[in-house]
Amino acid sequence: MPGTRESGDRPRVLVVVGTRPEAIKMAPVVRALEEREDRLESRLALTGQHDELVGQVLGAFDLSPHYDLGIMREGQDLYDVAHACLDGVKDIIQEFRPGLVLVQGDTASVFFGTLGAFFEKVGVGHVEAGLRSRHGGVPYPDPFPEEMFRRLTGVLTLHHFAPTLQARDNLLNEGVGEDRIHVTGNTVVDALLEAVRVPHSPENQDLLEVLKGGRRLVLLTAHRRESFGEPLREVFSAVRELVDQNDEVELLYPVHPNPQVVEPARELLSGHPRIRLTDPLGYLDLVSALERAELVLTDSGGIQEEAPTFGAPVLVLREATERPEGVKAGVARLVGTDGARILREAKDLLARKARGHQVDQRRNPYGDGRAGERIADIVASSLTGEPRETSDWDGA
Repeated sequence: MPGTRESGDRPRVLVVVGTRPEAIKMAPVVRALEEREDRLESRLALTGQHDELVGQVLGAFDLSPHYDLGIMREGQDLYDVAHACLDGVKDIIQEFRPGLVLVQGDTASVFFGTLGAFFEKVGVGHVEAGLRSRHGGVPYPDPFPEEMFRRLTGVLTLHHFAPTLQARDNLLNEGVGEDRIHVTGNTVVDALLEAVRVPHSPENQDLLEVLKGGRRLVLLTAHRRESFGEPLREVFSAVRELVDQNDEVELLYPVHPNPQVVEPARELLSGHPRIRLTDPLGYLDLVSALERAELVLTDSGGIQEEAPTFGAPVLVLREATERPEGVKAGVARLVGTDGARILREAKDLLARKARGHQVDQRRNPYGDGRAGERIADIVASSLTGEPRETSDWDGA
């Protein structure tokens, strides 16, 4: 049976990564597992959904994959991703025979990696478990399809690595046993704290010119499926109006390569002297942009978690967020895709910044930088029977 090993062998762990955010958040876990190589054997598998973008992240953290399914195809849809992920993960699990499969987040690779492990009767550890938007109904919970992926992954998960106390409570309310939930903090904070220690000069020319130009940097990231079409067009129209009304502002938008993002971005944002549409930023460049941004507009979960470390106020371009901790802490505002509200809130935050108002940076509500260590310790303890060396994060 997969997951059983000959006496004396080290237990095996397979880490599955599909997208760039997964690579960022799994890098600290992979590192911590490698530090326990005397007790565990771990391997990293890429599905290849964000092939080049994931490669940038792994390069920044000096990590190399053991497997790469290379499933990315032009014009692929969720059916294509599902089929390719399941087939590829099955082959890897049958060859490597891990005792545990680790996945992260709420993407297609997370759920189909989990489903493949379930079919092979291998336990799953879900990093960033328990996030819930509680938005939308059956059969289309919002955000689509991420809310469905994380809920279904939770049904098949053995070890739930909850990033926050709120995420833990969500799982408890769904009937998950307390002994299977571990509050670790979010690994994105680990990755960020490591990245800021790396000496780095921006490689992206647009970012470099914005930083040298001296204007107030507004960073935009927008790419989620639920915003495709008219909602995204309304966001872009509001953003252009914001720049038109504020001569001291320069906006940088690393455009996601999906055609449903690229086309309206070019139509509504190109040609403006203070709006720069650029390629997706490398991870270290993104960290540099967050360090200097005076305002961030985003629908990204990861950036909601990263920006508080730098005190950058965030407007969340979604109707609901599964990361309410930032809103409660006052470092983020939930504004949806309503153009008038985006413009009003953005102008208010820029004005507050100009008056010297600072976001509270005393602590990041999403973690303390030790999540990867905790997760690797729990994995090692569960597979070897040895006692844990760390305790859960208390959220403080």
